[in-house]
Amino acid sequence: MSAPDIFRTVSDMREAVAAWKAQGLKVGLVPTMGSLHDGHLSLVNKMARHADRLIVSIFVNPTQFAAHEDLDTYPRQEAADIAALAQTGAAQEARLAVYMPSVAEIYPTGFATSINVGGVADGLESAERPHFFGGVALVVHKLFAQSQADIAIFGEKDYQQLLVIRQMVRDLDMPIEILSGAIIREADGLAMSSRNAYLSPAERLIAGQLNLILAQLANSKDTPEAASAQAHAALMEAGFSAVDYACLRHADTLAAIQTGDTVARRALIAARIGDIRLLDNMAARS
Repeated sequence: MSAPDIFRTVSDMREAVAAWKAQGLKVGLVPTMGSLHDGHLSLVNKMARHADRLIVSIFVNPTQFAAHEDLDTYPRQEAADIAALAQTGAAQEARLAVYMPSVAEIYPTGFATSINVGGVADGLESAERPHFFGGVALVVHKLFAQSQADIAIFGEKDYQQLLVIRQMVRDLDMPIEILSGAIIREADGLAMSSRNAYLSPAERLIAGQLNLILAQLANSKDTPEAASAQAHAALMEAGFSAVDYACLRHADTLAAIQTGDTVARRALIAARIGDIRLLDNMAARS
């Protein structure tokens, strides 16, 4: 097992990146908030097929959490994350490094800039967490600038986030390619997430129903409104305590689907079990 190089400052990372680029190497970035699972590692493995050198960033970003959310208790396991990354093929080939900056490195004293995102960011997650995508866009923009990566990858698990990042890159003419990685699921179909660790055994059984209800929503032959209502009722019957949304949307824009539309569709659900909020999504069969 080969331990990857670790960067904790922008200057150290940029020094390494400059040396890589002087050799004509392509640099890939895998942004994460740590507490890595197989879903994250699948992104690392996919990126290894597209870049010569990889940077995995681990940073729990405070600007995407509201005051009442779980910033302080969000799982952090630096040693375990580094050990997991060390077992990847890219680390074994000495092609992977880890960027683990402090909050002060990302947001130094006096930092006062924000990013306002609209378009695909409007609705769904923004309705429940209006602060969220501004915080995500801000930190991702900074990570792109700090790493000077040529390519980055984001999981489809956070589907709206993926579309927001792609929109930001287009709108701001950012010279970086964005890849997506498929959702990695547990044996019962639950999408892998760092927050799954919060679930009690009883809650985990309830959570295992989410994927089944999502599949029914994605492939429903009813109107989008009827399919949404059926999914909402099924989630509540399964034991979820609240449903933030369960809907079918245009896959590329997340716009509402009108009767007769033949666009590609995406089913999206955000539902709660007590204080734990679970997200999932699935492409509808054409």
